Amino acid sequence: MTDIIIGRTTTVAGNNNASDLYRAVWRWHFYAGLLVLPFLITLALTGALYLFRDEIDAVVHSDLKRVEVGTALAAPSAMIAAATAQYPGEAMKFTTPATPTASAEITVKQANGEKLAVYANPYTGAILGSLPDKGTIMYLIRDLHSLKFFGTIGRGAIEIAAGWAILLVGTGVYLWWPRKGRGGALSVRGRPRQRIFWRDLHAVTGIFVGGVILFLAATGMPWSVFWGDKVNAWANSSNFGYPSGFWTNIPMSDEHMNHQGETSWSTQHAMVPNSSGHAASAIGIDRAVAIFDGLEVANGYAVAIPNAPTDVYTASVFPDDVERQRIVHLDQYTGKPLIDLSYADFGAAAKALEWGISVHLGQQFGLANQLFLLAACMAIMALAVSAAVMWWKRRPSGSLGVPALPNDRSKLAGVIVILAVGGVIYPLVGASLVAMLCLDLAATRMWRTKAA
Repeated sequence: MTDIIIGRTTTVAGNNNASDLYRAVWRWHFYAGLLVLPFLITLALTGALYLFRDEIDAVVHSDLKRVEVGTALAAPSAMIAAATAQYPGEAMKFTTPATPTASAEITVKQANGEKLAVYANPYTGAILGSLPDKGTIMYLIRDLHSLKFFGTIGRGAIEIAAGWAILLVGTGVYLWWPRKGRGGALSVRGRPRQRIFWRDLHAVTGIFVGGVILFLAATGMPWSVFWGDKVNAWANSSNFGYPSGFWTNIPMSDEHMNHQGETSWSTQHAMVPNSSGHAASAIGIDRAVAIFDGLEVANGYAVAIPNAPTDVYTASVFPDDVERQRIVHLDQYTGKPLIDLSYADFGAAAKALEWGISVHLGQQFGLANQLFLLAACMAIMALAVSAAVMWWKRRPSGSLGVPALPNDRSKLAGVIVILAVGGVIYPLVGASLVAMLCLDLAATRMWRTKAA
């Protein structure tokens, strides 16, 4: 089998009997790995940590997030007043304790425009301290996981990496598929000093974790910068997302849920209603929280506080059990629920995607969900390491070690057609496939010219 190297072509012993189709698939598996493995290592490491975000935050920020259980809860208004007295500014949001030992959180917007997360003991009303809004260690890990630090470019790179991960799994399954006279399909042969050991470790690990990689890539796509935004717009415009009927005959603002703070994928662009009247006085945060409690909104919900005459009180909660997701908008004067939206009200696409996201985050099935995905993250890192070692042992001296083109170019064309189907589904990924194909063709011609 020929192998493209810098400035010349060489023959790799032992591969001459490989089929042209095998060569074509192997070539693109190599390219997919070259592009994806650095991302997979980062995603697996940060993802493994983020699975235990509540547990880690509770330890790292225990002085702010943990309290001793008391006998009676302080009034939300008292905690907000204490927070703004110690940290002057405008209270934007009040988050109720998720558990009896959790603190309450008040989001305060300061005069300079920066936001603080102020933590209060929900039993005594005492202020425990503050952090920059979204300033916990787990928010940092999440931003690393999504490459948010790099803005739109970073999010685009993650979208492309997820698409190539799907390609990596598909081509990997074909390469793994047992063939006559070959072992190592479900067992690891040899010893660590031998390449066959790393080949089998890579193949066996990949076949067991491949389905999880496909699931994680697919369920991560809804948050992607291009595909996720387009699918969100399609789902909600086609009534497969949040139900349009909830927005009928209700005064609406031009504000959207994602402007108020974190929300579910399906409701990012859902409009927020207006309060319908201008009574002498509003019901206040204490009465609003009492109404939300009476509606049995799950503990740990966040309340967006009205800061204009037409604003509403909005309670939103996205607990581990996706079926307990809830968004409730109250008229700030009458206390009447204007919109009460739960997971059961979503369309088919939104339900499927929200459930997938919940499992992706390790939430839906509790500790079992977390441990299963932790094992998957460790297996993904083992995949990356074994791929690197296997490549290094196979790579000819002074060569990148790109698997050779098939003798029958129609086999390569067939693989590219299959890849094009994925490129249509994920356009940003498709654009990267075209770019890689052009680079591959240009490099091949250049090496041949030099070899001649």
